[in-house]
Amino acid sequence: QTRISCKDVPAETLYDVLHDTRYRKKWDSNMIETYDIGRLTVNADVGYYSWKCPSPLKNRDFVTLRSWLPLGNDYMIINYSVKHPKYPPRKDFVRAVSLQTGYLIKANGDGACVLYYLTQVDPRGSLPKWVVNRVSQFVAPKAMKKIYKAGLKYPEWKRKHDPGYKPWVYPEQNTLPNVSLAELSVQHADSLENIDETGLTEDHLSTSDHEA
Repeated sequence: QTRISCKDVPAETLYDVLHDTRYRKKWDSNMIETYDIGRLTVNADVGYYSWKCPSPLKNRDFVTLRSWLPLGNDYMIINYSVKHPKYPPRKDFVRAVSLQTGYLIKANGDGACVLYYLTQVDPRGSLPKWVVNRVSQFVAPKAMKKIYKAGLKYPEWKRKHDPGYKPWVYPEQNTLPNVSLAELSVQHADSLENIDETGLTEDHLSTSDHEA
């Protein structure tokens, strides 16, 4: 669990940043690919996300059900992993599991907000202790700072990239195919292959990942 105060970024702007998959490529350097698979309701969809792990670890990917809720001037986005028959685990990724991940964006005065982030993720694989430590101490706080910086730059970017298109705000713009809840099931970690990466040492961590 972590939080960051975002001066000069209104809550609704940060909400847009976290939803806008087109913009995510601009700020999320750990992302390999992300796309929306289909929608369940006006405020719930299923999506795919793949994450570049520090080499020599294998990259991870997720299929998640995401829902969102505006709460007056505040906003909430939560997700958890699901199984979708058309998007099974891939050989080139370790399918990880989001038990529950959530963002809470609370308005904080005029044109500012506080972002809270809580995640319970099973990355699968028997990971070395140094990886877990690195993620908790460095990766999550750095990711929060990236989201904040992305929020500062988003209004200018959005003005040049389909400014009126926000299907997470205007459901009538959503052209995703409908997904039935019957097609989905909760992704349980114990049903996935377990990769043993405990033998990897921090010495072999790729240099670029220290800078990420």
